[in-house]
Amino acid sequence: MDWSDLRVFLAVARDGKLGAAARTLGQTQPTMGRRLRALEAAVGHPLFRRTSEGFVLTEEGGAVMRHAERMEAEALAIQRELAGQAQQLDGPLRVTCSDWFGVNLLAPALADFSRLHPRVTVELLTDARFLSLSRREADLAFRIRRFTEPDVVSMRLMHIAYGAYQRAGDPRPTRGDGAGTALIALDSAFAGAPDDSWLQTVLPNAHVALRSNNRDVQAQLCLQGAGVSVLPRPLGDRLPGLERLDLGEEPPGRDTWLGYHRDLRRLARLRALVDFVVARFGA
Repeated sequence: MDWSDLRVFLAVARDGKLGAAARTLGQTQPTMGRRLRALEAAVGHPLFRRTSEGFVLTEEGGAVMRHAERMEAEALAIQRELAGQAQQLDGPLRVTCSDWFGVNLLAPALADFSRLHPRVTVELLTDARFLSLSRREADLAFRIRRFTEPDVVSMRLMHIAYGAYQRAGDPRPTRGDGAGTALIALDSAFAGAPDDSWLQTVLPNAHVALRSNNRDVQAQLCLQGAGVSVLPRPLGDRLPGLERLDLGEEPPGRDTWLGYHRDLRRLARLRALVDFVVARFGA
């Protein structure tokens, strides 16, 4: 067996589609298919059932999956261990965070960091998904909840206050009622988030007109007069066309946490970026 073929196998097993797996690894579909067939020939068993919905692991494929994941973990540990020894302030860093945090807070900070350390190349990935630090999908992550992975070094970076906003000049909703008021809420995947639940509690008779999982989209909908939304104050306060509402109480804020894999704790460029953002945003 070839380890590179096992990487193809893992990508297909996780994505379920050959095209998606090819994009993950930066390869072509024909190459992926050829290498997958080579692996199946090497082990002497079909590892997937090809269905109209995608690739489904066979029993033999499930057994290979368990071993391949352990092999991957060791290979990645080697990469992290060697990367963690690098002391020079140059090279790549991959950072992940949510869309609004990346646009409104982190991007300006990274621009200043880049001027201080021009040989460090920071790649910022804004994504609602939590990218894996163990698989080095990212080197540094910013999240709105505590990190639970045992191999991640994490710390509370800052507390972010939230506010209720609408387009400046629009009729204000009635406290404790909200009848006739349109709400711009989070999408169903984030239903039950503290700020989203708070808005529907303080305006119980309002109706949800629009939903989005993107805070910048919610802010733009507010600017268009589409309704009332809860936004992070670093986003809502900077938009002159919005006004913050007094609904008798403030919505719950959120903590932001940063984390990185413990094997990278000696990586000089990572330490430099962590120290920089802590000095800039740290509570």
